[in-house]
Amino acid sequence: MDETDILSRIHSLVDEEHKLRENAEHTDETRARMDKLEADLDQCWDLLRQRRAKRQYDENPDEAQVRPESTVESYLQ
Repeated sequence: MDETDILSRIHSLVDEEHKLRENAEHTDETRARMDKLEADLDQCWDLLRQRRAKRQYDENPDEAQVRPESTVESYLQ
């Protein structure tokens, strides 16, 4: 996945998240989906940062890999 693909995925996830948040009714299912979207977004942002860091330090950005949700969710904000 290249940066264009990652950014496209991020925009898609953000659009879905916004639509869910606009809805006045937040069911357990909706809240679970929003939690999943947030985790997926964190993974995408992490992958994008990895790729950019690798490129900055003359490494191959294609070697960046999606880290597990449990890893990216434990990062300090």
